Amino acid sequence: MFRHPVFATIFVSLYLLAYCVLMVFGDLPWLTAILFLLSPFFVIWMAYTIMRHGRYQGPELGEEEFGYQDREHDSLGIF
Repeated sequence: MFRHPVFATIFVSLYLLAYCVLMVFGDLPWLTAILFLLSPFFVIWMAYTIMRHGRYQGPELGEEEFGYQDREHDSLGIF
């Protein structure tokens, strides 16, 4: 369960959402401080889990070095 990138992403997202809601509406500053101090560990754990156990399901780039999948290379023009 802790090695699944989807679980890690959902858990950390809900954790940070709970932190934000508690920070805005909560009257418990000590709990907000604890959540704030623990949040970097959860974010690092999520990033490690995604990089270590995540699998890319999209198509490979091929010979060209262009990586956008939603637009054609010729349709972008000059930025």
